[in-house]
Amino acid sequence: MISDTPIAGTALVKRFGEFTAVNGIDLAVRRGEFFGILGPNGAGKSSTMRMLGCVSPPTAGTLRVLDMDPVRDGHRIRARLGVCPQADSLDAELTVLENITTYARYFRLSRRAARERALELLDFMQLADRAGNHINTLSGGMKRRLVIARALVNQPEVVLLDEPTTGLDPQARHLVWERLFRLKEQGVTLVLTTHYMDEAEQLCDRLVVMDGGKIVGDGAPGDLIRRHASQEVVELRFAAGSTVDLDGIGDRVERLPDRTLLYCADGEKAVGALHDRGVTPAGVYIRRGSLEDVFLRLTGRQLID
Repeated sequence: MISDTPIAGTALVKRFGEFTAVNGIDLAVRRGEFFGILGPNGAGKSSTMRMLGCVSPPTAGTLRVLDMDPVRDGHRIRARLGVCPQADSLDAELTVLENITTYARYFRLSRRAARERALELLDFMQLADRAGNHINTLSGGMKRRLVIARALVNQPEVVLLDEPTTGLDPQARHLVWERLFRLKEQGVTLVLTTHYMDEAEQLCDRLVVMDGGKIVGDGAPGDLIRRHASQEVVELRFAAGSTVDLDGIGDRVERLPDRTLLYCADGEKAVGALHDRGVTPAGVYIRRGSLEDVFLRLTGRQLID
């Protein structure tokens, strides 16, 4: 039985030469929780996941995974983890079924047990009809689902998912979401990195936002939205060169090159206040505040390659 905190890190640091990828972060993932790690490219997400997956030791700080030390007990921890990496890393010369049964042998499953488990997982990920196909016949979405299925072959207590739905169409993404939610219902602890804010908002119980190797925000998605964004956002477009006074309307105003964002509790009321001032925008769009608003406020809008 694992503890109530299967992943616990304090002041974690990861350096590569002079470069500090992760700079003193604290993590505590609760048992049975869906935990997210968000951040722009280069924020330190993948370096953090590699430390959690016991393939890259921390440069400094303390880390416990499944109540063990990843440096000393890495092989024992990895036997109880499921890992879905960014790259598909499937064997193109093997069939769909063989990709799972061959991987299962690393966990010392018998040939019969490996086949039974593989067929169960293919059914779980809606790939049973593709069992005899070779990898090059699969779509991108099927390959990602196969990688997730393979990560579950050892019935892991903790699953690490590094951008599991990148490149998938909406139908495939929603299928993966539903399957991951079913795993959570079974008591599996899941840790996710993603660039899709709606994915994190839908799936995660709690999350951290990383930027420059540090944690700049943490909490449940709804709490983060209330803390750093607003209940509603009014997106306004004005004629080029126009100057509009928005002081006192809403909680915060953000002026972008193509539009103005007005953060407020009630979008309709804010638009009414604009009309009372005689202001008529060229375009008005009212939406609820989102995790994307939080992400951009905490990490900035500057493009990072």
